[in-house]
Amino acid sequence: MKIPSKKGSPNDFQTPVEALLPLLPFLKKEWTIWECASGKGNLVKGLIDKGYKVVESDILTGGDYLLSEPDNWDCAVTNPPYSIKQDFLERAYSLGKPFAFLLPLTTFETAKRQALFKKHGLEVIFFDRRINFETPSGNGSGSWFATAWFSNGLNIGKQMTFVELSKNI
Repeated sequence: MKIPSKKGSPNDFQTPVEALLPLLPFLKKEWTIWECASGKGNLVKGLIDKGYKVVESDILTGGDYLLSEPDNWDCAVTNPPYSIKQDFLERAYSLGKPFAFLLPLTTFETAKRQALFKKHGLEVIFFDRRINFETPSGNGSGSWFATAWFSNGLNIGKQMTFVELSKNI
């Protein structure tokens, strides 16, 4: 398993808060959200600003999602390192709690992940445009790939949901 080891790696793309907007209606306010790959904390700040209780961890600060978990949490929400997305998905399903991971659409492309989704279920929130991630240089850049929220346990009600991604939080 390849673990991201430093800032500036291909996994070091920070998520803008606007990516949370389509997900918020499905997160219960009484939940404690675990942002388990928090990076610089953009999603943590966005969730807290919207009134959610959040616990955070990141492998760069000693909290490895694949090996540990906080004592009290209800739902995991993160943009995981794409190089180990399979490991994150397997761990999420094994923990048995709701989750939402922002992942590239290429996540659908392997038989192993398709089998995982078929076995456990999946609901996906697709955006009408690509996310403008913050790059390691600190600049925003429209990504060269499409992403979506891959979720389980949020009871969205449809396997596929299509939303307009607002530019304003």
